[in-house]
Amino acid sequence: MKTIKVVAAIIIHNGSVFATQRGYGEFKDGWEFPGGKVEVNESLEDALIREIKEELDTEIEVGELLDTVEYDYPDFHLSMACFICTVKSGDLILKEHEAAKWLNQDNLDSVEWLPADQGLIGEILSYLDSTNSIK
Repeated sequence: MKTIKVVAAIIIHNGSVFATQRGYGEFKDGWEFPGGKVEVNESLEDALIREIKEELDTEIEVGELLDTVEYDYPDFHLSMACFICTVKSGDLILKEHEAAKWLNQDNLDSVEWLPADQGLIGEILSYLDSTNSIK
């Protein structure tokens, strides 16, 4: 089975997480964390910065690696490195997605997440809990 290596940005601002709805392809209308494929000889962080600039016209600060999700879709294996990120500059303009939402701890599971992204929800809630308890 073919492996596709991607990166995803878990963009957090004021305790909320940015989610995007796919506007194209096999998984159209599913919700995901924005990002994309890693190119040859590109670091994970550089790939994520490039993808968010291309998809959302926004510059991000890439923080810690939250998790690397390994998920088998019917036609391929997805290896998705997921980083906690913040916005450095830009307004998160949707160029490829059909919708976006800021979700907080109370409604993070209120959208129809793509299967690989769904597995991150518990980890993100734990992360948000730990950062809220620091404040």
